Amino acid sequence: MVYEADQIKVLEDLEAVRVRPGMYIGSTGQSGVMHLIEEIVDNSIDEALGGYCTEIRVTVHPDNRVTVEDNGRGMPVGMHTESGIPALELVMTTLHAGGKFDNKSYHVSGGLHGVGVSVVNALSEHLVVEVRRNGNVYRQEFGRGLKRSELEIVGTSKKTGTTVTFLPDSEIFGEVQYSFSKLAHRLKELSYLNGGLLIILENEAAGVSRRYQHKGGIVSFVKELADGKEPVHPKAIFIEGEEDGTAVEIAMQFTGSYDESIFAFANNINTVDGGTHLTGFKSSLTKFLNDYGREKKILKKDDENLRGEDIREGLVAIISIKIPNPEFEGQTKTKLGNPEVASLVSNILQEQLSVRFSSNPGEARAIIEKSLQAGKARMAASKARKMVRRKGALFTSTLPGKLADCSSRDPKKSELFIVEGDSAGGSAKQGRDRGFQAILPLRGKVLNVEKAGLAKLLDNAEIKAMITAVGTGIRDDFALERLRYHKLVIMADADVDGAHICTLLLTFFYRFLRTLVENGHVYIAKPPLYQVKVGRDTTYLFSDEELNAFREQHNSKGKMSVKRFKGLGEMNPKELWDTTMDPEHRVLKLVEVRDPLEADEVFSTLMGSDVGLRRDFIWENSDKITTLDI
Repeated sequence: MVYEADQIKVLEDLEAVRVRPGMYIGSTGQSGVMHLIEEIVDNSIDEALGGYCTEIRVTVHPDNRVTVEDNGRGMPVGMHTESGIPALELVMTTLHAGGKFDNKSYHVSGGLHGVGVSVVNALSEHLVVEVRRNGNVYRQEFGRGLKRSELEIVGTSKKTGTTVTFLPDSEIFGEVQYSFSKLAHRLKELSYLNGGLLIILENEAAGVSRRYQHKGGIVSFVKELADGKEPVHPKAIFIEGEEDGTAVEIAMQFTGSYDESIFAFANNINTVDGGTHLTGFKSSLTKFLNDYGREKKILKKDDENLRGEDIREGLVAIISIKIPNPEFEGQTKTKLGNPEVASLVSNILQEQLSVRFSSNPGEARAIIEKSLQAGKARMAASKARKMVRRKGALFTSTLPGKLADCSSRDPKKSELFIVEGDSAGGSAKQGRDRGFQAILPLRGKVLNVEKAGLAKLLDNAEIKAMITAVGTGIRDDFALERLRYHKLVIMADADVDGAHICTLLLTFFYRFLRTLVENGHVYIAKPPLYQVKVGRDTTYLFSDEELNAFREQHNSKGKMSVKRFKGLGEMNPKELWDTTMDPEHRVLKLVEVRDPLEADEVFSTLMGSDVGLRRDFIWENSDKITTLDI
């Protein structure tokens, strides 16, 4: 095919966004819809960062429209000299038009790419902006990247602020779906990071309303994250400072747990891949505690320096910086790259910790002694593992009797199916490929580890069987190299009870074997819900929607026989192999943790003791409203 000059196409205005939406919002699925909401909310948060906004209200309407309202200054509505059109219209219809590039309108902001609100217009079927400013209420309508009306005054108001209501375009997104758990988590997170800011979430479709306001800021954040963990010191450590226009806030609570929970933010953005602010924090904390320990003789002459991993064991911390010109690595903004931030965070941390510990020396001693104990435990565990390897024995104790192991001894080629119930376990044992598939059936209700202590957990027969079969050990006895199967597959019934079993098991893996989840070793099998026979043809379907679609397609092709599986135990071994265990045909869902903070909140909500929160979560995530996403 000839490629000539007249084939070059120039996309005008926001047409490029509609042609390639994934370039701007990542995807046209649920996450893309959520991105639209976050772009509007971020504009309101930027007003709060400047000290102009104290309240933000987000409303999801039953018809899938979303309204974001704030009491900030109100978007500019005056005539833009260069373009000859109102500033509001310019911002809504032009890429890279905004007030965040010169640091005059906004000292710091999260949205620095200048494409946010115009992209929302481009990907919305309908969008309305109302601005309260100059004593008036201004209104203008947009849609699919274009203006639909002129800017007009529709009333008067003594208040100021901006209200944006938009309907995501079904031409782009298909069936519009929201993840209310993600939205609620993000708004709650923003309320912590902007202490005192009131954020209200109204889910009109589910009749649920939430208010988030935390005057304690990130200290309250750390207190919530550390709830239920034994504190090493009574009050959370709070550090703040400013240098060269960059503000730093750090809240820390050392606990007796084994997990390190450190989360870093830059201009309210969760930098899940870290960056210079996190690097500066970690290196500075290690250096300071070693220097302090030597100076105060807490560390003896023969003691080795404390290692960072030992210091951070059980540490819950939030690092939040507000910086005028952040340099994020990539459009996703998951890693901060400003080189000067590392030394800035380090200077403020060391200076403020010195002041804190001068008046609280007992606190410093407790933290250092806890770190010393962590180091000793780490070295003892390492020594024990080396001893076991020298003897050539397996580290694990006798494998559980209920385990039907595979013949392969190569973990990379082996998989363990954790199966609900003896009946399903029996079918799985008969239907499996014994060469590489092991089966561990679970009897009775799985323990909810979210409500159980470590002692109760280790006294539970089913939990002990899983720990032994997996082979890694848990907590300070954990060693990834001892993993006996590189695929751990949770296999439960395709109904509500099965979903509950899956959640209980996922809670166990996330709380006690998180490294296995983070390294991509945990999966969920998806068994069929229906078996449908038309003549001699047999088809397996996974949902009511698939069954209805199948019936519509085959309603004229003869007699149809439909069988609903009440559980895995109803399948014979061949059916279970063909549908759920055969690598050539099965569906396995990899369990991923994309946002540890959000995952922590979801597990706490689903498996914790707050019945009201759990009820709201389940109600909001019913399949008529959104897709459950945990």
